[in-house]
This record gives sequence, C-alpha cells and structure tokens, in this order.
Amino acid sequence: MSPVRRCSRTACGRPAVATLTYVYADSTAVLGPLATYAEPHCYDLCAEHSERLTAPRGWEVVRLADASGPARPSGDDLEALANAVREAARPQERAAEGGGSRRTDPMEVARRGHLRVLRSPES
Repeated sequence: MSPVRRCSRTACGRPAVATLTYVYADSTAVLGPLATYAEPHCYDLCAEHSERLTAPRGWEVVRLADASGPARPSGDDLEALANAVREAARPQERAAEGGGSRRTDPMEVARRGHLRVLRSPES
C-alpha cells in the first residue's frame, strides 16, 4: 500500500485531497482532484489549503471539481454514456442488416469525420 500523500504547504501535515497545477502561458492556476501520481511540478493540497487558495493578481483560478467529496455523474453524463453504448452496438446491427454496407441513420442530419449532427427526437 502506498503512503498517504501530504499537503505540500510548509509545516502542514494533513492528508492531500487536491492537486494544484500552474499553466503559466495562460496565467491560470488549476485546482482539481488529487492526481493519481505525485508529479514534480504539481502541488498536493489538503482540504483547508485548497479551499483558501488564491492566485496572484491577474491570474485566474479554475476549480475542476469539489475536492470535499466524490464527483457524481450528471444526467447529461449518463445519457451520453447510454448513447455511446447504443452507438457501439450499431455496427453489428448494420452488418447483419445490409451485409456490411453503410446505411444512413434517419436521425443523422450531417457528418464530419467521426462527429455527427443528430435531429432532435421531438422534430
């Protein structure tokens, strides 16, 4: 078992819950969930220090997720996952129907590479 990572702030021994990364080109400080691995140019912060984080004047702080609890998927996330599963099953259906020839989806309005524009179900 790996040791518990501690807050990077001087004299703070609390367990880390978030990782801070600086994007110097954009003058942005990015605070997100604790990274899987400790990186050399990132700073692990405890809950208290991550909540009180401020950036230098002219910089922006981007908080990617609430570090106090696990992130929960939204309804949009779940719908996107369900659509991806349906899409993954489609090539098998198409191959069985038309001998592998490409058929157009009646919901598909346009296509550009791997991206598709779909008609709204209500229309």
